[in-house]
Amino acid sequence: MTRRLIGRLHLWVGLALCAPLVLIGFTGSILVFEDELRAAFASSAPAQPGVAHPIGEIVAAARAAAPADFVPSAYVAPAAPGRLATIRLSAPGRQAGIGEGARVDVDPVSLAAYPNASDDFLRRVFYLHSTVLTKSRDGRRLVGWLGIAMLVMAVSGLFNWWPQRGGWRHAFGVSRNARGIRLLHGTAGIWGFAVLAVVSFGGVYLAFPEPVRGLVDIVLPARDLRAAVAAVKVVPVAGAEPLGIDDALSIARGAVPDGRATLAVLPIRPDQPYRIALLRAGQERHASPVTVLVDPWTRRIVETFDPRQFTAGETLLAVQHALHSGQGFSPIWKIAVFLCGLLPTLFAVTGIAMWLKRRRLSNAVILVDHAYPTRRARE
Repeated sequence: MTRRLIGRLHLWVGLALCAPLVLIGFTGSILVFEDELRAAFASSAPAQPGVAHPIGEIVAAARAAAPADFVPSAYVAPAAPGRLATIRLSAPGRQAGIGEGARVDVDPVSLAAYPNASDDFLRRVFYLHSTVLTKSRDGRRLVGWLGIAMLVMAVSGLFNWWPQRGGWRHAFGVSRNARGIRLLHGTAGIWGFAVLAVVSFGGVYLAFPEPVRGLVDIVLPARDLRAAVAAVKVVPVAGAEPLGIDDALSIARGAVPDGRATLAVLPIRPDQPYRIALLRAGQERHASPVTVLVDPWTRRIVETFDPRQFTAGETLLAVQHALHSGQGFSPIWKIAVFLCGLLPTLFAVTGIAMWLKRRRLSNAVILVDHAYPTRRARE
């Protein structure tokens, strides 16, 4: 009875949400190779060879190319040599939604600026995947609920597949007599279960970081690192000139001498510190960085968040974005996440085909019963 109820849950959730789940999965597969696609089809020129200008000058070039009321809020280092740096800008005082603001790509060598870089195809794919194009927290929460639905589908599918006693020997194999869409649906489901569950969990965490952290904290203690970083404030010094980004970076490197900056969040308000993300030598671009907060008034490090000092729960949460996006790990994981994004399409096609076939068989049985009533019915 339980297996039948869970099977019904699996069926109706899949039928009701197959279209949005296919959309989220397909766009996710595209975004796995976002860096490669952006490099291959970039509308702006590649960075010129040569020595890069200081970050402060790169930020100034972006500021000059942006709308007058926007100020730089973040610097993103080039993804690879020969690529452009990205400067994100926002308008203080505006009630902006997710993704609102301006983005300017800058050649670190020539300082050539390319504004409105966020209006490209891949950015639209990103917002379709993360907020169903709403660029709002409601859209992000909707995608989070779709992630929960995908987890329900994965777990219920696993329950339906779970072999009876004595069936484990052949559970992961393919029977010689097995054929058709049911074979394809079940085999893809069980072999893709682990990746699908990990990627879906990561998506749920990105949409609902606080509730998920609270659940993880029950088993593996984990601080709210996002809140801890946001809670750090500094005190402006009257008459003092705040620190520039290049000097702040030099101070941050005191915590990680061999570190290279991948991200610098610039203070927009006087009570905000610089937030600088540094990768150690040998770390890939999407690995968990050391986050250093620098006071622009007292010119000192006020807080450091080092992944080597995280608890197991904090480490688990810190890697969720990299796991979900397929970045920061081996190429095998990247390909696995890409294929995982295609699974909802496969499941939708095969699942609907199985459902329609079952309905046809059921209708045929009903017609036979009407044509040849049973003895009990005749009595």
